[in-house]
Amino acid sequence: MTPPKPRPAISQADYQRLSQFRYLIRRFLEFSQVQANEAGLTPRQHQALLAIKGFPGGGPVTVGELAERLRIRHHSAVELVNRLAEAGLVIRDQDKSDHRRVLLQLTPLADDRLADLSAAHLDELSRIEPMLRRLLSRQEQPRRGG
Repeated sequence: MTPPKPRPAISQADYQRLSQFRYLIRRFLEFSQVQANEAGLTPRQHQALLAIKGFPGGGPVTVGELAERLRIRHHSAVELVNRLAEAGLVIRDQDKSDHRRVLLQLTPLADDRLADLSAAHLDELSRIEPMLRRLLSRQEQPRRGG
Protein backbone atom coordinates (compact mmCIF):
# COMPACT_ATOMS: atom_id res chain seq x y z
CA MET A 1 0.00 0.00 0.00
CA THR A 2 1.35 3.42 -0.93
CA PRO A 3 1.71 5.90 1.90
CA PRO A 4 -0.59 8.90 1.62
CA LYS A 5 0.85 11.87 -0.21
CA PRO A 6 1.91 14.56 2.25
CA ARG A 7 -0.51 17.44 2.31
CA PRO A 8 1.00 20.90 1.85
CA ALA A 9 0.44 23.37 4.64
CA ILE A 10 -2.74 25.37 4.11
CA SER A 11 -2.67 28.88 5.45
CA GLN A 12 -5.55 31.07 6.56
CA ALA A 13 -4.93 33.15 3.43
CA ASP A 14 -5.39 29.99 1.31
CA TYR A 15 -8.73 29.29 2.98
CA GLN A 16 -9.77 32.89 2.40
CA ARG A 17 -8.76 32.72 -1.29
CA LEU A 18 -10.73 29.51 -1.80
CA SER A 19 -13.72 30.96 0.01
CA GLN A 20 -13.59 34.14 -2.08
CA PHE A 21 -13.23 32.13 -5.28
CA ARG A 22 -16.33 30.04 -4.44
CA TYR A 23 -18.20 33.23 -3.56
CA LEU A 24 -17.36 34.83 -6.92
CA ILE A 25 -18.40 31.66 -8.77
CA ARG A 26 -21.70 31.56 -6.90
CA ARG A 27 -22.33 35.25 -7.62
CA PHE A 28 -21.63 34.69 -11.32
CA LEU A 29 -23.92 31.65 -11.43
CA GLU A 30 -26.68 33.60 -9.67
CA PHE A 31 -26.24 36.44 -12.19
CA SER A 32 -26.39 33.89 -15.02
CA GLN A 33 -29.57 32.30 -13.67
CA VAL A 34 -31.33 35.66 -13.43
CA GLN A 35 -30.23 36.63 -16.94
CA ALA A 36 -31.42 33.32 -18.41
CA ASN A 37 -34.79 33.61 -16.68
CA GLU A 38 -35.22 37.17 -17.95
CA ALA A 39 -34.51 35.89 -21.48
CA GLY A 40 -37.26 33.28 -21.09
CA LEU A 41 -34.88 30.36 -20.66
CA THR A 42 -34.01 28.05 -17.83
CA PRO A 43 -30.37 28.13 -16.75
CA ARG A 44 -29.93 24.60 -18.19
CA GLN A 45 -31.37 25.70 -21.55
CA HIS A 46 -28.97 28.65 -21.61
CA GLN A 47 -26.06 26.34 -20.80
CA ALA A 48 -27.12 23.97 -23.59
CA LEU A 49 -27.34 26.76 -26.18
CA LEU A 50 -23.92 28.03 -25.13
CA ALA A 51 -22.44 24.52 -25.22
CA ILE A 52 -23.76 23.99 -28.76
CA LYS A 53 -22.65 27.40 -30.05
CA GLY A 54 -19.29 27.32 -28.28
CA PHE A 55 -18.41 23.69 -28.97
CA PRO A 56 -14.66 23.26 -29.57
CA GLY A 57 -13.88 23.32 -33.26
CA GLY A 58 -17.21 24.96 -34.03
CA GLY A 59 -18.56 21.81 -35.62
CA PRO A 60 -21.92 20.17 -35.15
CA VAL A 61 -22.70 18.73 -31.73
CA THR A 62 -24.30 15.39 -30.93
CA VAL A 63 -26.65 14.79 -28.03
CA GLY A 64 -23.93 12.68 -26.39
CA GLU A 65 -21.39 15.49 -26.70
CA LEU A 66 -23.92 17.93 -25.26
CA ALA A 67 -24.52 15.59 -22.33
CA GLU A 68 -20.78 15.46 -21.68
CA ARG A 69 -20.36 19.25 -21.90
CA LEU A 70 -23.25 19.77 -19.46
CA ARG A 71 -22.13 16.83 -17.28
CA ILE A 72 -25.61 15.25 -17.40
CA ARG A 73 -26.88 11.81 -18.36
CA HIS A 74 -27.65 11.09 -22.01
CA HIS A 75 -31.38 10.66 -21.42
CA SER A 76 -31.48 14.02 -19.60
CA ALA A 77 -29.79 15.63 -22.61
CA VAL A 78 -32.39 14.05 -24.91
CA GLU A 79 -35.20 15.53 -22.80
CA LEU A 80 -33.48 18.92 -22.78
CA VAL A 81 -33.02 18.84 -26.57
CA ASN A 82 -36.69 17.89 -26.96
CA ARG A 83 -37.73 20.96 -24.95
CA LEU A 84 -35.32 23.19 -26.90
CA ALA A 85 -36.69 21.87 -30.20
CA GLU A 86 -40.30 22.42 -29.04
CA ALA A 87 -39.36 26.01 -28.15
CA GLY A 88 -37.92 26.57 -31.62
CA LEU A 89 -34.36 26.96 -30.34
CA VAL A 90 -32.65 23.84 -31.72
CA ILE A 91 -32.85 21.90 -34.96
CA ARG A 92 -31.96 18.20 -35.07
CA ASP A 93 -30.36 16.83 -38.23
CA GLN A 94 -29.35 13.28 -38.98
CA ASP A 95 -25.62 12.93 -39.66
CA LYS A 96 -25.25 12.21 -43.39
CA SER A 97 -22.25 9.91 -42.86
CA ASP A 98 -23.60 8.09 -39.77
CA HIS A 99 -27.40 7.92 -39.66
CA ARG A 100 -27.33 6.84 -36.00
CA ARG A 101 -26.00 10.24 -34.96
CA VAL A 102 -28.23 13.26 -34.43
CA LEU A 103 -26.55 16.64 -34.88
CA LEU A 104 -27.77 19.78 -33.15
CA GLN A 105 -27.72 23.33 -34.41
CA LEU A 106 -29.19 26.55 -33.09
CA THR A 107 -32.05 28.34 -34.79
CA PRO A 108 -31.85 32.08 -35.55
CA LEU A 109 -34.07 32.68 -32.50
CA ALA A 110 -31.61 30.81 -30.27
CA ASP A 111 -28.65 32.65 -31.83
CA ASP A 112 -30.34 35.98 -31.06
CA ARG A 113 -31.15 35.12 -27.44
CA LEU A 114 -27.72 33.64 -26.86
CA ALA A 115 -25.98 36.72 -28.30
CA ASP A 116 -27.86 38.97 -25.86
CA LEU A 117 -27.12 36.68 -22.92
CA SER A 118 -23.48 36.31 -23.89
CA ALA A 119 -22.99 40.08 -24.12
CA ALA A 120 -24.36 40.46 -20.58
CA HIS A 121 -22.19 37.60 -19.31
CA LEU A 122 -19.05 39.01 -20.92
CA ASP A 123 -19.76 42.36 -19.24
CA GLU A 124 -20.14 40.63 -15.88
CA LEU A 125 -16.94 38.63 -16.41
CA SER A 126 -15.00 41.79 -17.22
CA ARG A 127 -16.34 43.30 -13.99
CA ILE A 128 -15.16 40.40 -11.81
CA GLU A 129 -11.98 39.65 -13.81
CA PRO A 130 -9.68 41.80 -11.63
CA MET A 131 -10.86 39.96 -8.51
CA LEU A 132 -10.35 36.59 -10.17
CA ARG A 133 -6.89 37.55 -11.40
CA ARG A 134 -5.85 38.55 -7.89
CA LEU A 135 -7.16 35.27 -6.49
CA LEU A 136 -5.53 33.13 -9.15
CA SER A 137 -2.19 34.91 -8.88
CA ARG A 138 -2.20 34.30 -5.10
CA GLN A 139 -1.90 37.98 -4.30
CA GLU A 140 -3.08 39.03 -0.89
CA GLN A 141 -6.62 40.37 -0.83
CA PRO A 142 -7.23 43.80 0.61
CA ARG A 143 -8.95 43.50 3.98
CA ARG A 144 -12.26 45.15 4.65
CA GLY A 145 -12.19 47.98 7.14
CA GLY A 146 -12.07 46.88 10.73
